[in-house]
Amino acid sequence: MPVLFPLLAILIWAANTVVSKAAADLIDPAAISFYRWVIAALALSPFCLPPLWRRRADLRPWLGKLLVLAALGMVLYQCLAYYAAHQTSATNMGVIGSLIPLLTVVLGALFFGNRPGRQAISGVLISLLGVLWLLGKGHPASLLGGVNPGDLMMLAGSTSYALYGLLLRRWQLPFGPWLNLYLQVLLAVVLLIPVAASADSLAVTGEAIGLVLFAGLASSLFAAYCWLRGLATLGPERTAIFMNLMPLLTALIAVVSLGEPIHGYHLLGGGLILAGVAISQYRPRRVALTTESV
Repeated sequence: MPVLFPLLAILIWAANTVVSKAAADLIDPAAISFYRWVIAALALSPFCLPPLWRRRADLRPWLGKLLVLAALGMVLYQCLAYYAAHQTSATNMGVIGSLIPLLTVVLGALFFGNRPGRQAISGVLISLLGVLWLLGKGHPASLLGGVNPGDLMMLAGSTSYALYGLLLRRWQLPFGPWLNLYLQVLLAVVLLIPVAASADSLAVTGEAIGLVLFAGLASSLFAAYCWLRGLATLGPERTAIFMNLMPLLTALIAVVSLGEPIHGYHLLGGGLILAGVAISQYRPRRVALTTESV
C-alpha cells in the first residue's frame, strides 16, 4: 500500500524526536549532531560517491547553494533540536515541529513574494494562537515573563527547516534526490566539525550507540527513502498531509517510552496548530462537469 511509505517516514521522524530527548542525558548534543551525519555519509558513500565523482565538474556552480541548504536543513535544524531537548519535552518539540508547513507559508510571503490567500492567513492565525497557548502552558499572558529557551530553539529550528524547504524547491538542484542528499550530508559533516570541537565530550556510551545509529540510519536515510517513495506514488499534496500526524505520534511515543505527561494545554494548543495547518493546506476537489448529448 503506497500510504505505508509516508506513514512509516513520519513514524520514524516522530520516534527520532523522542530519541533526541532520550539522548539529552547520554551524549553531548554537538557530538550526536556530528556523528549522525558522519554515519549517514558513510552509509551513502558506496552508492553515491561513484556518480558524484563522475559529475564533479558540474558541482562548482552549485556549491554555494548546497552549502546554504546543508547549513539550514541539517546543521541548524538538527543541532537546535538536540540542544532544545535539554530544556523542553519531546511532546513540545513534536507540536512545535508541526508548524513547519505554516512557517513555510509565512516565509514564502515575506521573502519570496508568495501571496497567501485568506484561507492560508486564517490558518496561520489559528496556529499562532495554538503556539501561544502551548508555549504559555495554557496561560498565554505568562509569556510576558519569558519563554522556555528549549521551545524557542525548536521554533528557530523549525523556521530554519521551513526556509530550507522553500529554497530547495526554488533552486531545483540538478543532481537527483539521492545525490542532492549525499552532497548536503557531506557539507553538513564539514560544517559540524567546529561544532563537534566545541563539545564537552565526544564520547559515546553503550546506551547512546543505538540512539546515534537510529538518528544516522533510520531517521536520516530510511525515512528519507520512504518519504521519497510517498512523493513518487501519492504526489506531494497527499503526502504532505501525513506531516499532521507528527505531533500526535511524537506525544504517544513520548508517553510510552519516556513517561511524559500530556496536559490539557498540549491538547488544545496542539489541536489549534493542527487545525491551522489543515485549513491552510486544504484544497477542495474540483468536480469536472460533463455534458451528454441527448
